[in-house]
Amino acid sequence: MPRAGVDRTLPLEQALKRLEAIHRDYEPGLAGEKCELLARVARARLDAKALSSLHEVACFLRAFPDDRAVLADACAVLTAFGQRADLRRARRRLADTGMAGTSLHFPFHWVTARWLARHWPDQLHVDWPLLSPRERERFENLLPLLVPYSEWPDLELGLSPREWLGRLKGPAETDAAFLVRRFSRLAVGNREREVLFHDLGKPLRLDPGHGAPERTTLHFPPGRVVFQTRALSRERPAVKGEVRRMKPRVEPMDRRDGKRLIELARTSLISRGRDLDGIMYASPDDVRWVDAGDGLALVCLGLAPEHRALVETLYVFLLLKNGVPIGYYQSALLFGSAEVNYHVFPTFRGAETSLAYVRALGVVHHLFGSDAFAVHPYQLGHENRDALRAGAFWFYQKLGFLPEDPTRAKLLAAELRRLRKNPERRSSQKTLRALSAGYVFLYLGERREDVAGKVPLGQLNLAVSDLLARRFGSDRERGLRVTSRELAELTGTNLRELSVSERLAWERWSPLALAIPRISSWPRKDLAALATLVREKGGLREEAFGRRLDRHARLRGALLEIASPREQV
Repeated sequence: MPRAGVDRTLPLEQALKRLEAIHRDYEPGLAGEKCELLARVARARLDAKALSSLHEVACFLRAFPDDRAVLADACAVLTAFGQRADLRRARRRLADTGMAGTSLHFPFHWVTARWLARHWPDQLHVDWPLLSPRERERFENLLPLLVPYSEWPDLELGLSPREWLGRLKGPAETDAAFLVRRFSRLAVGNREREVLFHDLGKPLRLDPGHGAPERTTLHFPPGRVVFQTRALSRERPAVKGEVRRMKPRVEPMDRRDGKRLIELARTSLISRGRDLDGIMYASPDDVRWVDAGDGLALVCLGLAPEHRALVETLYVFLLLKNGVPIGYYQSALLFGSAEVNYHVFPTFRGAETSLAYVRALGVVHHLFGSDAFAVHPYQLGHENRDALRAGAFWFYQKLGFLPEDPTRAKLLAAELRRLRKNPERRSSQKTLRALSAGYVFLYLGERREDVAGKVPLGQLNLAVSDLLARRFGSDRERGLRVTSRELAELTGTNLRELSVSERLAWERWSPLALAIPRISSWPRKDLAALATLVREKGGLREEAFGRRLDRHARLRGALLEIASPREQV
């Protein structure tokens, strides 16, 4: 039965505009109107622009439903979306939106391309029109590596890379599936394979197909749906108090559910034309589900041991609202601090974004003990046109993040004075560009210098290079063997007792440890703690390494000393 107050004869264009106008409002009586409008618009034949509007409204209402009826209607719209006849007609115009039934064009990284070729080989193709002349030349140079000697391509035959792949591949496989499968058989290490694949430029196209990555129906069963029964809050929480008060419920996932959640995170980004190392290389042995309250959950993903940074500890979080992915962030942990880079998907921006961000900080504080936070300049707008236009700097500034270099601090003070005099005024792009040129920081306690964003970690890599160059020259392999043995002797560690991943961490850390001045004179307890810390870098959960590094005062001081070398005269 139609609900009272809804005009069923409303023209389609006006019905869609009304739906767009009220879908984020939660006043009494609007839930019924949303259902009626959803049904009215979903039944109509739509053009590309109207399809996009309906899609985004339905995605939003699935994450922020008024009640069960709105949730059911939004889900029904999204479930049927990929099969719409009007969508097939508008498919080319809606390419790269991530909607069900549309194609994605993206230079996927090796790990992602391999995953796609394994699960959707018939949908994956080389996007030849996007290949530049230089990339075509790279294809030609790499082709001999992909086939036996007896069929090395003779370039004098005049065949293009596309024609060569067409001849080389099997009749039942796509060019991209052949390319990825042959790359997987190259007799090189994983790192070298990734570099070679990256060098191709790798323009790929993923066509729609059963189960192929899309964001229309993407969700994870939340267990309990929290309905939006009040207006979306526009208030900014008292950040420090909220962060300290956060007591989220944390549940470690078993390996099977860990894999499912990693694939959820991977699909969330792929369907939006993104790749992220922290998700590509996530470990199913280090996945946690974090309940942050009010239907907001965070999936915490740790890296597999072979992909971890040397000193920092990296965790990526996927944000879910009622099981719908709404954004992600990554936290790089160092000495009780965290650089937090945060991204909300466009559909959900402005929907209690500040509250979700503060809860994200609270989860990092709760899980890892971080009491200082940094934001990278790119997030603020530095070399990031979208963030600059959106005035992202002010989002962080209003939550308490501040620049610390004198020039930007002075500019901020002057700009705040101007804005107080004229609240209608907007900062110029030039001013925002200057304000966004460096890190901003937030402290729960006292300001300090040993935090992420301030410590020049690249100096540690230089210290390793200096030691290996001085002692071993070009024979770096011997250098790693010798330094591993020397650190084992110094700390009393039996290398035969280490697991494969612990041994890898030990090999990577040994030259850095031996580059520490006066390390041979350290007390035995500090050397033993160092050995445990290095082994934990290769453990199942990297968090253990980060916490032990925070507690190792002597090592922390030594690393800071190396990272801040005195100027040489």
